[in-house]
Amino acid sequence: MQIIITGGAGFLGVRLARTLLARESLALRGATPQTIERITLTDRVAPPADLAADSRIAFVKGDLNQHLEADAAAAQSIWARAAIIFHLSAAVSGECEADFDLGLRSNIDATRALLQACRAAGSCPTVVFASSLAVFGNSAAQPLPPVIDDRTLPTPQNSYGIQKFIGEQLVADYGRKGFICARNVRLMTVSVRPGKPNGAASSFLSGMIREPLAGLRAVCPVSKDTAVALASPARTIEGLIRAAEAGDADWGARTAVNLPALTTTVGAMADALEKFGGKAAADLIRWEPDAAVANIVVNWPSVIDAGRARQLGLLPDPDFESIVIDHIRENPRLQTGKLT
Repeated sequence: MQIIITGGAGFLGVRLARTLLARESLALRGATPQTIERITLTDRVAPPADLAADSRIAFVKGDLNQHLEADAAAAQSIWARAAIIFHLSAAVSGECEADFDLGLRSNIDATRALLQACRAAGSCPTVVFASSLAVFGNSAAQPLPPVIDDRTLPTPQNSYGIQKFIGEQLVADYGRKGFICARNVRLMTVSVRPGKPNGAASSFLSGMIREPLAGLRAVCPVSKDTAVALASPARTIEGLIRAAEAGDADWGARTAVNLPALTTTVGAMADALEKFGGKAAADLIRWEPDAAVANIVVNWPSVIDAGRARQLGLLPDPDFESIVIDHIRENPRLQTGKLT
């Protein structure tokens, strides 16, 4: 089996690749597990050394759009060999608000070009499209219900959410036409992300934990009572892989599946930081309101009834404290001595 991960050198792409390599096989759409022979990572930057050194990893460097346009024949050969494509590459929420053309190019044009390459290849791969909770947005004209479920009408209120919803519809239609097997999944805000902050409006939901545990200051732009829907990196990867492995009957409609979410508050997150990092870590958070960020984040839903995901065996994280514990254990240099 050959697999493609777009955005393969990013945080989720790297974690997904490592997880798949460790598993060694995948049961595509409920079939008998097949050995993973090759994972092709596409990205503008190189993957980490451990992935680059693995003989099962291939790397295609460059902007996805430019790659598809510049070398259509080579691109088609890549898509033709792939049984599964995890489409993770995207410009994130803050970037899309700041640069409208970047969002169009990265989130719509690249997605359509990828789907066209799959269509031209004629091999009908399974495409797992990473959409987002941001397809739901609150407005006075269309207020969100208290609980979001799989039948709730998407009402995105920013460019990123609109672009992700367009991507869902493109993937669904290419699936309807039989060019691909369509698997749309809506990711929750992932916390705690390792590495450096990115341009997402929700980036602080990782930074307010990650930076203080590393002895660095962090800014929180929303109030402590702000409710958010989160998922750990491990649960997010679990959802992406389950999307590829679920049989067609189990998966159901081509419309997107909301992945499970833990509902918590920013204040509770800060409390978990203090519990495991101590008061010194908690004091590194600066509470500085930012209306632009808050306007995006507070209008995302915070309570998700992920019924379809639950039927697929996917569950939310039990609590935010467990997420912090996992982050510390995965990053030994952050050990605080407070874990039991």
